[in-house]
Amino acid sequence: MLEKSNPALTVTLPSDWEIVMTRVFDAPRSLVFEAFTKPEHVKHWWGIRNMTLPVCEMDLRPGGAWRRVLRKPDGTEVTFKGVYREVVPPERLVYTECYDDPGVGSPEWLTTVTFEEQDGKTKWTGTCLHSSVEVRNGHLQSGMEEGVKDVFARLDDLLVSMQQGVA
Repeated sequence: MLEKSNPALTVTLPSDWEIVMTRVFDAPRSLVFEAFTKPEHVKHWWGIRNMTLPVCEMDLRPGGAWRRVLRKPDGTEVTFKGVYREVVPPERLVYTECYDDPGVGSPEWLTTVTFEEQDGKTKWTGTCLHSSVEVRNGHLQSGMEEGVKDVFARLDDLLVSMQQGVA
């Protein structure tokens, strides 16, 4: 099993089809769950720092769709979308996900996210289950790990603001 770590994010590959990421946030689970599930919060942290998120649609219920459109500095847009399969506040989310790009295709994967309370902090675990080792490797080679680190640094900033009552 491959494992890469830094103080904030751990990425493991427990099987040929899976990517598992873990990260601890210095905020209570209910707040982290809220930051993940309310569009007015997601728009502040989802996407790397040089992009904006002009579209953030979330129908947070089993069978409900979600869609996010990132805008790059050059104006081009990148769409991600999926459907929620399970929503258990503030413990768990299960949803499909794909990078929807006509030039690349849009292989879908299943994401399971858990939020565990640990002494006032939240351990977040995200598991991405892909349809093949090739799709999983493509996801890994897309810059996903660096992107997750960047968005989670932005999420850290938002969580501080939310705890101070300014977000």
